[in-house]
Amino acid sequence: MAWNEPGKDDKDPWKNKGGKNQGPPDLDDLLKDLSNKVGGIFGGKSSGGGSGKSFSSIGIGLILIVAVLVYVFSGFYTVKEAEKGIVLRFGQYAGTVEPGLRWKWTFIERIIPVDIQTTRDLPAAGFMLTQDENVVRVEMQIQYRVVDPRNYIFSVTNADDSLSQSLDSALRYVVGHARMDDILTSGREKVRQEVWTELEKIIEPYNLGLIIVDVNFKDARPPEEVKDAFDDAIAAQEDEVRFLREAEAYARGIEPRARGRVKRMEQEALAYKQQTVLDAEGEVARFEKLLPEYQAAPDVTRQRLYISSMEKVYSNTSKVMIDVEGGNNMIYLPLDKIMEQQSTVQRRMPQSATNTGNSTNTTNTAPSISGRSDRFNGGRN
Repeated sequence: MAWNEPGKDDKDPWKNKGGKNQGPPDLDDLLKDLSNKVGGIFGGKSSGGGSGKSFSSIGIGLILIVAVLVYVFSGFYTVKEAEKGIVLRFGQYAGTVEPGLRWKWTFIERIIPVDIQTTRDLPAAGFMLTQDENVVRVEMQIQYRVVDPRNYIFSVTNADDSLSQSLDSALRYVVGHARMDDILTSGREKVRQEVWTELEKIIEPYNLGLIIVDVNFKDARPPEEVKDAFDDAIAAQEDEVRFLREAEAYARGIEPRARGRVKRMEQEALAYKQQTVLDAEGEVARFEKLLPEYQAAPDVTRQRLYISSMEKVYSNTSKVMIDVEGGNNMIYLPLDKIMEQQSTVQRRMPQSATNTGNSTNTTNTAPSISGRSDRFNGGRN
């Protein structure tokens, strides 16, 4: 049975409490009591008198000091060495700050750090249609860096995403205006440069605050269905390039030697020319010195020239012919045969015997020649 049924007053929780019959608490009395207590803490009337008022003033001061210290220390922040900070005051751009320890107005200013030194990578890849209506998969990667933090944050919604879309557009444009053979083989560098140029042209009006550091052409390959045929074609082109390099290397090796031979022949010709000129000048000088002698004594000079000429002629032969005056005989001395016979004997004999034989043969040969000479002289006399 409920406590509030008629005739059940003894079960009312607000009555008979503490032995007294009391009703529910008055809400106004509760609020008034709470207000008096709070007013006593903050300097109002309280049951404590003057000491309560002094305590409340000190408490308020301490709270204010702590709040100020917390606010001040909460405003310190650090900008890293590779970053620049963008200051927003009430959401509006208010400038940039350099790296280091800084302070800002908390709840008034906000700092957005932007890395301006790190080089970032952005890849791009996909199947694309070339100018000669072939499909090729191209992979490329760019490297970029932030140079203007304000434009990087505020010029577009997302600068990195805008750069990615611009790279894809530039790559497809360049590949669409190039032949597949050039993309796969010799035209890769040209494609890379054209993509770089086209990308800078696309992003320039948007002021993204970025700079393109490098563009890397990573890979280009045909679809798997025709990959083998294209591999053979590429191998043939590489062989062609290799043969050309080998031919150029051979030409570079042959040409210096040929030029060296030409230079040597030129030097020899110049030397021969100088020698001939000097010989002619020497003959002229000798003739000029000989002419006065000839004019003074023609017969004697003529005889001396004849003897000198004959001496030069016979000095180049190993045969000696002696004309004996007063007779009709001419003696022939085969000196070459004699010398050849002596060399044969020396080769056949031992070393010790050869040395002894040399002295013996020399001793034995000399008298025979001298004897013949005596005979010739005796016959001539």
